[in-house]
Amino acid sequence: MDELRRRYLRQQVELGGAEAVIDPSRLAPEAEPARPAVRAEAAPESRPAATAAPVAEGRLAPTTGPVAESRPPSAPDQAVRSGADVTETTQGGKAKDWRIGAPPIPGPGLVIPALESLLGAPEWSTLEEVAGAVAGCTRCFLAQGRTNVVPGEGNPKAELVLVGEGPGQTEDATGRPFVGRAGELLTGILAAIGYSRDQVFICNVVKCRPPQNRKPLPDEMTSCSPFLEAQLRILRPKVILALGATAAEALLQVKRSLTDLREKVHSYRGTPLVVTYHPAALLRNPNWKKPTWDDVRIARQLVDR
Repeated sequence: MDELRRRYLRQQVELGGAEAVIDPSRLAPEAEPARPAVRAEAAPESRPAATAAPVAEGRLAPTTGPVAESRPPSAPDQAVRSGADVTETTQGGKAKDWRIGAPPIPGPGLVIPALESLLGAPEWSTLEEVAGAVAGCTRCFLAQGRTNVVPGEGNPKAELVLVGEGPGQTEDATGRPFVGRAGELLTGILAAIGYSRDQVFICNVVKCRPPQNRKPLPDEMTSCSPFLEAQLRILRPKVILALGATAAEALLQVKRSLTDLREKVHSYRGTPLVVTYHPAALLRNPNWKKPTWDDVRIARQLVDR
């Protein structure tokens, strides 16, 4: 095709036609695409690869490579307390005041009236006497499988009493309440509101471990109820914190969901009672940690009132 063009143009000149100027750039093969002109100020070989192709950089910023690696990793604004992400955070290495963001004290709930005396119940006058009676108890089936009784422990003048469901395997082996994983979490929660275990009193509805940690049966709770009643009568705390549905049912003498019993201030024999989740439940479902932290702070406010 190029040779034919050359011959045609020469013939035009020979026949007296106007002179024709042949542009060599137009003689490139038609099938070959035009190449872009190369800029005289091409980037030197020493320039970083990331800046050698500005068009590509304009379309998509690099997400890896030296620029991304030099960016400091984002850090959380607040550190979570050990064992107490259910509780509070720290700032500058110092624990925040538990009162910050605490919910208001809710309205009244159920009322369990005071009793002059429990029919047939021994008149124990000290916690040691109650613990001694628990040690020799054979009132129900649970006594047959126990290693140790777990009457409870803590300050005999405690302002706050915590009542759980029943001993687990570690508690049965040691004779102490809440010393397993759930106990470690409970200790962290107490510390976050300014209490050590020695400042409160911790006990359970039943004083012997149910098999496979099952829920205590109604007759088992009934058999143990004089011990718990006596402990609360002797302690006379400012506030009772029921840990879990079983403790709430035993103390409030109702069978309702934890949702119905939470966020109220019940009255047990004249003592304010707050219901919250059992620490073992928080290990299974961390979503319950925040509402538990709110419940605990409600109880703490009632103590200070």
